[in-house]
Amino acid sequence: MAQEPKTNVPKAQSKPQAKANEPINIVRIAGRDINGKYTIEGALRQIKGISHNMASAMAMLAEKQYGITRSTTIGSLEEKKLDELETVIKEPGKFGVPNYMLNRRKDSDTGVDVHFVGTDLLVKTRQDIDSTIKLQSWIGFRRQYGQKVRGQRTRSTGRTGETVGVTKKRIQEEAKKATKPSGQGAAAAGPAKEGGGAAPAAAPQSATAPATK
Repeated sequence: MAQEPKTNVPKAQSKPQAKANEPINIVRIAGRDINGKYTIEGALRQIKGISHNMASAMAMLAEKQYGITRSTTIGSLEEKKLDELETVIKEPGKFGVPNYMLNRRKDSDTGVDVHFVGTDLLVKTRQDIDSTIKLQSWIGFRRQYGQKVRGQRTRSTGRTGETVGVTKKRIQEEAKKATKPSGQGAAAAGPAKEGGGAAPAAAPQSATAPATK
């Protein structure tokens, strides 16, 4: 019995599995996608609401509490370490950050010192602005009409309407046209002779002619 020819069937290639210690390109933390090549302190600065000093303080606390080295790239951290770092971001006051570094001291709703980051900071700021407008305070009145609220000058900047200089120039030109006499041009030309011709010029007297008595 003849044997069937064998065909070269390619074997199914197995998908490459990611290694446990392989760095991640994009890391999601505190509601923000951050490049995995940043160090811990540099990555924290990419989050809204965290300044340079706050990022340095949080990185120092993360290294002290959880052993996360500041020079480590955030893409090389494990999921557990990222969760621990996020707890420091959400509640820095509980880990020893002084109150004067927090952006929400003595909150009007709760009365405690908290620190907001990311979308929570944007929502809370919007609520503060709406509350001042609703109370019709002086700051709320200025915010309602889009004016500056901290005493800045508004003569040269912060204009919301038509420019004052352009309006003033147009008003002055209109005032000049209104006060200009309508017959000024005809008076300067002199009286015209009837029949459309120009009036003859007076003959000049001779210098040698005797004067008449």
